[in-house]
Amino acid sequence: MVENNLPACPVEVTLQLIGDRWKVIILRDLMDGTKRFGELKKSVGSITQKVLTSNLRAMEESALLTRKVYAEVPPRVEYTLTEVGYSLKPILDVMYDWGTTYKNNAEITKRAQV
Repeated sequence: MVENNLPACPVEVTLQLIGDRWKVIILRDLMDGTKRFGELKKSVGSITQKVLTSNLRAMEESALLTRKVYAEVPPRVEYTLTEVGYSLKPILDVMYDWGTTYKNNAEITKRAQV
C-alpha cells in the first residue's frame, strides 16, 4: 500500500504519487469511470504496454486505483479509481484550467510577435 517513509513536505508527497506524466494522464482518463487495460492504453496515447503496466502497479500500491481481474478467456482486467484517486480531481481541474490559460496566452504572445 502507501509507503511509510513519505517526504515531510506535502508537495513532495503529491509529486511522488502523481509527478509522472503518465500517472496524471491515467488519472485523467479514469476520472470518467472504470476502464479496461486496452481502453487505457488507447486513451493514454503513445505509452508502451510495459510503462502502462508499471504505472498502474505503482498507482495500485499507492491506493490510487484498484485492479479487478476476471476469470475469463481471454482475461479481462479493469481499473477503477479509489476514493483517494478521485480526491485528486480538484488538482487535475486546476491543472486543466492553468494549462488552458497558458496555451491561450502563448498563442496571443505568438500572434503579437508576428
